[in-house]
Amino acid sequence: MRVLRSQIFWQVAAVGLLIWLGYILAQNIEANLAKSNIVLSFDFLSAQAGFDISESLLSVSATSSYGAVILAGVINTLVLAVCCIVGATIIGVMMGIMRSGGHYLGERIAGLYIEITRNLPKLLILLALYLAMVTTLPVVRESWSVFGLIEISNRAVYFPIVEQGFGLWWLWAMIAIWPIAICVLGKVARRIQDKTGIRYPVIWPVTVCVLILIAGPAMIGLIDYQISWPVLKGFDFAGGGRISVQFVVLVLALSIYHGGQVAELVRGAIASVPVGQFEAAKASGLSFAQMTRLVILPQAIRAAVPSMGNQYLNITKNTSIALAVGYSDLVSVMTTSINQTFRPIELMTVSMCVYLGICLIVSWLVNIYNARVIAVRA
Repeated sequence: MRVLRSQIFWQVAAVGLLIWLGYILAQNIEANLAKSNIVLSFDFLSAQAGFDISESLLSVSATSSYGAVILAGVINTLVLAVCCIVGATIIGVMMGIMRSGGHYLGERIAGLYIEITRNLPKLLILLALYLAMVTTLPVVRESWSVFGLIEISNRAVYFPIVEQGFGLWWLWAMIAIWPIAICVLGKVARRIQDKTGIRYPVIWPVTVCVLILIAGPAMIGLIDYQISWPVLKGFDFAGGGRISVQFVVLVLALSIYHGGQVAELVRGAIASVPVGQFEAAKASGLSFAQMTRLVILPQAIRAAVPSMGNQYLNITKNTSIALAVGYSDLVSVMTTSINQTFRPIELMTVSMCVYLGICLIVSWLVNIYNARVIAVRA
């Protein structure tokens, strides 16, 4: 009982100390702002920004408010983080399997990749890739054409898109239904397999059905997909969609850099799987691909999930290096806004809250998945 009271006392004392330090800090900031005749306010967020950003999924311009421009920067950061997380996971899992696959050449290649990426600064990798792409790719007027559909230059990658209309909404609806149908039918297929032992395919039948639902109505004239094509006009392409070279370089650099970290986590997770599982899979006549997909990875994932969550958080925070190549992420927009409004405290507070919120959401999703795999193991 005395030990419990002592623990409660020190915990309450620690919380009280933190509150007192926070109060002192707030008083100090308020006094310094009063001396400089500065009043904290977020009213400027509704004022006209006066600057444009290089690319955004939102329609913003120099006449948009600071709030709208910052929201566009947040969306750019989220899209970049998601793409980098997917890229790093794919590269890391592949290299981790190669590193522990038992093939001499594969192990050496994966080991070399891991050692290089773990011992080079991510900013150096980013700048090296950026310089390589800017100097290697052609200018806009001499862009490389891929089957007349995609144009590649040192400024951006241009491609056709579906214009606003019912066709676009139908396309997005089918894309949203695709993963939901895979999850639902996957559960049904697993139940059937548990009862009968028969394993029915799920991914490719659902994919074929979705493609038929997308193309079928257009072929019989029920839906008209209005396609916007990129057309060279002057010094740039007009129409269609574009992905900037800065975005491509950032996804490649962060995926390659963090792929090395993820690969080592996957290697360690595979090494934690009992040797008997490997021997049982080989004795059952499974190929290496089947053994990896059906036996080894499902068990290795359970050991790798917590550490993978940390890597995903690092990827999300490391998107802030986008400022180095001129990509309009949250940090870039915040820096420009601070230079124009002289509101560093307010804008830094917004930036910290956004990054904290994103990281908490990522951590929450990883914890949910971790709890699920632990429940399966139990």
